[in-house]
Amino acid sequence: MADDLKHQMPETDAPAEADAKSSAIPQDELDTITDSLIQELKKVYDPEIPVDIYELGLIYKVDINDDRHVDIEMTLTAPACPVAGEMPGWVEDAARKVEGVRSAKATIVFDPPWDPSRMSDEARLALNML
Repeated sequence: MADDLKHQMPETDAPAEADAKSSAIPQDELDTITDSLIQELKKVYDPEIPVDIYELGLIYKVDINDDRHVDIEMTLTAPACPVAGEMPGWVEDAARKVEGVRSAKATIVFDPPWDPSRMSDEARLALNML
């Protein structure tokens, strides 16, 4: 798994379980899919914040199963976010653009609640929070 994915998505089941069971997806292909998922997720923005959802730390978990289905757990900066109903679709569309991904499902979760400590340094810099 790409190192930068680990800091944003500490729970990625497919690579984490590699020792426990062998995946039908070769590790190099899984790494390529992971890198491509990151790039696509970085294209999705919260319309009220000029930083992508990946750097904001809104992506909590990504699971790539042997059938190349991607499950994504994500959150919002606030439960009353005006695009809460649309954002999972944007994330699913982004994931489906990745070569090797057959399907995707994004689910919004609020546990743990998002807070600014989840943001990357890049996001903090963009928002003048350093």
